[in-house]
Amino acid sequence: MSELEQKFNEMVIAVREATIDFQPNNTQKLKLYAFYKQATVGDVEGECPSVLNMVERAKWSAWNAIKGWDKAKAMAGYLAVFEGK
Repeated sequence: MSELEQKFNEMVIAVREATIDFQPNNTQKLKLYAFYKQATVGDVEGECPSVLNMVERAKWSAWNAIKGWDKAKAMAGYLAVFEGK
């Protein structure tokens, strides 16, 4: 496992277990969601959700915006959110 993967996995656990003092705003939450999904699943698939489902549409759009990113770039993006970059 690379150092990047290790840091990413540690941060994911810290977020899940709420052991990190970080209160992301909505934009940061969308970025974290998109970077996490791209790093763990890959490119978004399926149709964009209806405008009536605003939350799912926003999440899909954020993920779709980074379509094509490789795993390492997505993991680095995830970590950068916590560093304020």
